[in-house]
Amino acid sequence: MTERLGRADLHIHTFASDGTSPVDDVLASAVATGLDVIAITDHERIDAAVAGRAMAIDLGLPIEVVVGEEVTTLGGHLLALFIEQRVAPFRSLRSTIAAIHDAGGLAIPAHPLVPYPLCAQGFALRRLIGDDDPIVHPDGLETFNPTMLGRPWHGRVVDFAAEHGLAAVGNSDAHSASEIGRGHSTYAGRSAADLRRAIEARTTHAHGAFHGTSNQVGIFGRQLRKYGRDVRDEVAGRVRRDGTGRDHGYPGGRQRPPAYAPARTTEPGR
Repeated sequence: MTERLGRADLHIHTFASDGTSPVDDVLASAVATGLDVIAITDHERIDAAVAGRAMAIDLGLPIEVVVGEEVTTLGGHLLALFIEQRVAPFRSLRSTIAAIHDAGGLAIPAHPLVPYPLCAQGFALRRLIGDDDPIVHPDGLETFNPTMLGRPWHGRVVDFAAEHGLAAVGNSDAHSASEIGRGHSTYAGRSAADLRRAIEARTTHAHGAFHGTSNQVGIFGRQLRKYGRDVRDEVAGRVRRDGTGRDHGYPGGRQRPPAYAPARTTEPGR
């Protein structure tokens, strides 16, 4: 009997950036969806990812959490995976990939080739892939992202990854717990270490189903309501001067500075 392949979703957002679900909901959904590995990749921060990894261990969940970050570069969004420190944003794509590798991580351009400023373009990726210095080579490409923006370019991205020998990675780019696993990767093994080896060996496979328009509109509405709560809570914390602010989605996430601290939890799920 053939052992089933591992399943991973390496592009997930939480309350800490523009996601609409707290970390505990993200973990619960990932387990319910049958994933083996996830990466929490909030924009320009890793605190929720670090908390999620600790929470999964503390709760004994059958899932591994990779610490990640979606880094904004001058050449588009880039997933930094298997990192332990935040990667600075707003640098060139080349220098950011090098910084991720220097930190021991993997660098995967998110929703690439789409003609939009937040997406890495083919000419830039070809230049990096052909560079003599391997430290600036991307480790893979997000060949499946279920957002409506990426649908028309999906085939082009798949062909680009195959042409240049890049690992094909499928992700959900989830901004709500209910979206987790809609895009995912399969690989030999089950663990995060197995997944990393598969990405480095270019043996992953991408899968998924695209969102409809109504889903995208619904998520946008929930994001707007979240931003309103965030502003209210930040202002209230400053007025009270009690060392609290907006909810980052994990125990200790309302404290300033936010840090995973389950012993300080004062309300369910926070």
